[in-house]
Amino acid sequence: MEPAETLDRTVAALKDPLERADRAQGWTDELRREIQEEVSITRSVLRRHGHRMVAYLRPRLDEWMAREGIQPGRLRDAVMEVQTLITETHGAAGPRRRP
Repeated sequence: MEPAETLDRTVAALKDPLERADRAQGWTDELRREIQEEVSITRSVLRRHGHRMVAYLRPRLDEWMAREGIQPGRLRDAVMEVQTLITETHGAAGPRRRP
C-alpha cells in the first residue's frame, strides 16, 4: 500500500467519533485529536516535500500511546501502521549524505 493511502486512512479513522470500544481502550477525544494532528502534519510534510523528508521524521507515537495507557485496538493499530511505515521508509532511505 502506498504511504499516502496509509496516512489518509489513518487520518480519516482518527477524525471519526470514538466508539465505545475505543474509549475502553483508553482513547479520549483530546488524545484522538492530538494524535490525528501529528499524523496530519506528517502527511502534509511528505506531500509537500516528498519522501526524502522521512529522514527528518522521528515518530514516537508508540511511546505516546503507551504513556497514555492505550490498549490494542483499531485506532492503535492504524497509528502504529503509520509509525512502522515511516520507520521502515527511513531505514530504507539509508544514511543521509552531506553536500
